Amino acid sequence: MTRGTTGNRAASGTRDLWRGWRGWREATQDALYGPAGFYRVRPEGPAGHFRTSVHASPLFAGAVARLLCRVDEALGRPASLGFVDMAAGRGELVTGVLAALPADVAARTRAYAVEVAGRPRGLDHRIEWLAEPPGGVTGLLFANEWLDNVPVDVAEVDSAGVARRVLVRDDGTERLGEPVGGAEARWLARWWPLPGEEGLRAEIGLPRDSAWASAVAALDGGLAVAADYAHTAATRPPYGSLTGFREGRETAPVPDGTCDITSHVALDACAAAGSSARQAADDATRHSDGGAARHAEGDAARHAEKCVPECAPSGALLRPQREALRALGVAGARPPLTLASTDPAAYVRALTRASEAAELIAPGGLGDFVWLLQPVGAVDASALLVDVPDHEEE
Repeated sequence: MTRGTTGNRAASGTRDLWRGWRGWREATQDALYGPAGFYRVRPEGPAGHFRTSVHASPLFAGAVARLLCRVDEALGRPASLGFVDMAAGRGELVTGVLAALPADVAARTRAYAVEVAGRPRGLDHRIEWLAEPPGGVTGLLFANEWLDNVPVDVAEVDSAGVARRVLVRDDGTERLGEPVGGAEARWLARWWPLPGEEGLRAEIGLPRDSAWASAVAALDGGLAVAADYAHTAATRPPYGSLTGFREGRETAPVPDGTCDITSHVALDACAAAGSSARQAADDATRHSDGGAARHAEGDAARHAEKCVPECAPSGALLRPQREALRALGVAGARPPLTLASTDPAAYVRALTRASEAAELIAPGGLGDFVWLLQPVGAVDASALLVDVPDHEEE
């Protein structure tokens, strides 16, 4: 036997044993955004597989338009007002927002849709279609159900109490891989500590922190909002939340490109990363020619390690969707019965709006989504969420 042959065969056998296995982040990236990915090639778009607030009612776009108007006033009504729709799907939200804006605000608004899929036919010519968020925007960036689709790795505690990376094959079969280490281990320790009980799981949210930090850094001034199903340090799910959706139904997550793959978002960690990114960008601008600001999102992850889950970043707000929408005029109140006799058609229209509003703010449903409102510059996020007069409610 040739010297060394046994070792080579053993190494080859080990490679064969692990062939086809990869982390959930890599597998999800290919399944959702690869050349044949779920979000790139399926003609029905996301609306064919799950129902978001945007699809539930035009009242949602109307509320976002009202928020954009409030941001506009807080900024002193700039000559160019930006609106960025992150993970725009087929452009439903940005189209609805433009339609709901007062004419004078719409005339100053520059609208962007950020999406990996191609531009839909017939989209309003005023909307710029981009693969990455634009830089230098002053206005409102709105990310509705974006961060839950930013791929992340999954950790699971083994029988020895060690948190290991979960590996997956294209058919959804899982096994445990190497122990989690480095920046991912530090993220878990800070934001999602796993006790040594076998089977406990966590989604490692570091890529979402970086994605959000990058999006916030794209604003020169205004407000960034992430609306998603989410959890904070006190409410982490013990076995994670990774799941799939296909044709309107929840299904097992299988990274083969046939279903959406999603998990709830640690929005408190994202908030800390966003605040750190803005601080890093501001520091870079003050102390250099501004070129270093491009690296702000990278600095954010390191700065965020100094934050603790119990400490909310200065200026950032986390609010249930029902609370945010009510402050923006979506109340869900039924119209008076007297209207049914005096103007039946108006009563039916008002009843339809009330039903749609109720779905948007319903406990146990869309109302349980969480909004992260992250101000950039001299904008007070809490002042933007004030109750509207009763006659403006829907």
